Amino acid sequence: MTQALSVCQFNKAIVRAPAQSVVNGLRAGDGESPTYQGILAEHQAYVSALRAAGVAVLELPALEQFPDSIFVEDPALVFSEAAVLLRPGAPNRTAESAAIEATLQQQFERVYTMPPGRFAEGGDVLVTPEKVMIGLSNRTDTSGAEALGDILRKLGRKVEIVATPSTILHFKSDCGLLDEETVLTTARLAQTGVFDSFDQIITPPGEEGAANVLRINDIALLGDQFPRTAETLDKRGFNVLPIATSQIAKIDAGLSCMSLRWMCEPAN
Repeated sequence: MTQALSVCQFNKAIVRAPAQSVVNGLRAGDGESPTYQGILAEHQAYVSALRAAGVAVLELPALEQFPDSIFVEDPALVFSEAAVLLRPGAPNRTAESAAIEATLQQQFERVYTMPPGRFAEGGDVLVTPEKVMIGLSNRTDTSGAEALGDILRKLGRKVEIVATPSTILHFKSDCGLLDEETVLTTARLAQTGVFDSFDQIITPPGEEGAANVLRINDIALLGDQFPRTAETLDKRGFNVLPIATSQIAKIDAGLSCMSLRWMCEPAN
């Protein structure tokens, strides 16, 4: 079995309960709407999976005025040593950063803030052992990526700003780190060359949504509607836990965006 790596080892997480307004969350298409009960059930199963993997979960109350606030990864970025308040690129999500600020101040000694007018969302940030990759998208602009990069360098992180194909909402919609050298990605993202230094596992045609896999300690959480991807990962030695994501997928979301995860080092 592939060993868990530091950037996939977590013992704390923050989530936010879905509001009933979540059914009105942002989405690109006009497909079938999710149900509140469906999203609630998926969220509860997700939280249970985090706890079963050894993560202490802090669950914040629902915010009815912010339909997308269940996706706590977009307005913030967390590390063991600090947190960063991001600035979501969707206008109706901008205030979500302020809504989570007090919680971050309670959990972290240092909390950095993005400068005004610069936009970056956590869904576009992939933390790897060597660097932090920031994908440009409709939600993360160049000035936002550069401002975030400046903050990350203060934390001693190497930063690489990369392009995201225009058909992809967030960089991590199409990729997820599986171990120190392996990334699960879609063909369309792999073709850009951003993962040429990684061992790449390409999602099968029709299972592109599986790319938003979430490695938590020794478990790889994967949407349960992607059986061919699950079989591939199982053959590669990964401990796959299928989890329902069909409802949250209806509002263009996946596994990584529903939590902020970090390793809390014990106090000396």
